[in-house]
Amino acid sequence: MKRKKSRWPLRTSHRPQGRGSSVTTQRALDGIVVLDLSQVYNGPYCTTLLAQLGAEIIKIEPFGGEPVRWRVVDEQQTAAFDLLNGGKKSLRLNLKDAEGRALFLRLVERADIVVENFSPGTLARLSLDYDVLAEVNERIILASGRGYGARTPQAAHRAMDLTIQAMTGVMATTGQPDQPPTKAGPAIADFFGGTHLMAAITAALYQRTVTGRGQHVEVAMQDAVVPSLTSSIAGYLDSKATLPERTGNRHSGLAVCPYNVYPTSDGWVAILCMNDAHWKSLCGLMARADLADDPAFGSPPARVARMDELDEIVGAWTATTTRDDVVERLQQLRVPCAPVLGLSDLMHGPLVGSGAMIQPVRDEAGRESYVLGTPLRLAASPPVPAAPAPALGAHTEEVLRDRLGLDTADLARLRDRKVV
Repeated sequence: MKRKKSRWPLRTSHRPQGRGSSVTTQRALDGIVVLDLSQVYNGPYCTTLLAQLGAEIIKIEPFGGEPVRWRVVDEQQTAAFDLLNGGKKSLRLNLKDAEGRALFLRLVERADIVVENFSPGTLARLSLDYDVLAEVNERIILASGRGYGARTPQAAHRAMDLTIQAMTGVMATTGQPDQPPTKAGPAIADFFGGTHLMAAITAALYQRTVTGRGQHVEVAMQDAVVPSLTSSIAGYLDSKATLPERTGNRHSGLAVCPYNVYPTSDGWVAILCMNDAHWKSLCGLMARADLADDPAFGSPPARVARMDELDEIVGAWTATTTRDDVVERLQQLRVPCAPVLGLSDLMHGPLVGSGAMIQPVRDEAGRESYVLGTPLRLAASPPVPAAPAPALGAHTEEVLRDRLGLDTADLARLRDRKVV
């Protein structure tokens, strides 16, 4: 079938403003329409980032909603869903129905991006793979979040964050040396994958301004996680595979010391000395000039060689005072350090609030929830106001009426047929 020509002109870039210009109210991705088929964490975080730059996100869900909506308590929207779907529109659509697929393709004609992280082969089984989408809109960008790289033996396997951590060495390098492999606390594979997928999308959007055509972009969580193992891989290579894989709270490549979590009288504190200046400042604070002047501790390799001894010395000093006192005194000397905070500290601290990374919102019914803020700060692209996550199918009629011109009778018939 011959591809249809685009009905839209190429978007032209805006001229950069002069230094004295006032900041525009236009956001970086204003006017970009995203059809979001994704679920759980990987894809939804990608589309959250796009939304925070101004893109309109139409979240297309099956009749039961995506899995994260109800996985804790039936009929009660979960906090995880709220956090990752603030400000999106929800369209309930049966893609297994021929008419449902036809409606989706009509939406594709008027969209810029489709995001999905289904298991391998799902889009093809739905007859909605890239070639089909590009037939109706040559400018469409299909963004696929995958588990494993296309050229790996596991390419066709189903994947979740836990399995990716297992397959990439993350679990093998997490935990104490004498304990079993441990998964990282945060869902790093899902979120690293989602962040990299967003980067691929923005690159494809830019390339489209030159070529006039979209493309299929893919990011495997497996690939996105591997660079974060740089210290561990470097330690493996530099030591000729003699270092332990799991180093606990110590540096992954055992190349920096002090580098650990140390006890205080009321908690824990993380301290690291990346250079000799940090080390000497710490020695001065501990009143241990003898250590600062001792050639046996005079270089990073020398300190690493006596790591157990140094960790005992530093820990004995931190244990004599409070966590906040240790942090304040080290910060004054510009030594990298931080208190070890729990989730309660996080939720009652400066990262929660209006304009922060976790923002409280209230929907029209008065239900309170939290949504994620943006880590992306663009001086000329103001942040999108926080808004609650949508109820399942809350925008179905709005989207189909406004975008496809369906009337009340059409919508009633589609509901009766359980297409929407």
